[in-house]
Amino acid sequence: MLVIERKDLGSWMDGAPHEEGYIKGSSVGLPAEGPGSVAPFWRRPLSLVIDWALCMLISALVFHGDPLANLLLFVAVNVLFLTLFGATPGQFALRLRVMPVRGRTPMIGRAVVRTGLILLLLPAVIWNRDAQPLHDVAAGTAVVTV
Repeated sequence: MLVIERKDLGSWMDGAPHEEGYIKGSSVGLPAEGPGSVAPFWRRPLSLVIDWALCMLISALVFHGDPLANLLLFVAVNVLFLTLFGATPGQFALRLRVMPVRGRTPMIGRAVVRTGLILLLLPAVIWNRDAQPLHDVAAGTAVVTV
């Protein structure tokens, strides 16, 4: 009979599980540094804030700040820009790109899955050891530096 002890489970105080010498993004084939490597954490939420602010500005000018228009513009900008260019306006500004890392799904499908999960918020705050949030894992994408 196998008995699991408390010391085997760890604790939230220990932080995220990690391996010494593990390179973020290596399990999905990304380089350790330079172009194509995993994007730094701080750029991702900042690009999201830029995209959201752009959508709110357009909504304020065209739709008088309607909350539903904000949301629909955010979805449209994300899906359109990710499908056509591989990056949203905020990601362009911060020199980031969303690239496929597994599967053969067309980018429009990846963009729809990724955007839908971002709107749920929870998948955006759960990350794996490759510094991929759950919405990127589900879509088979990774945010990388340009």
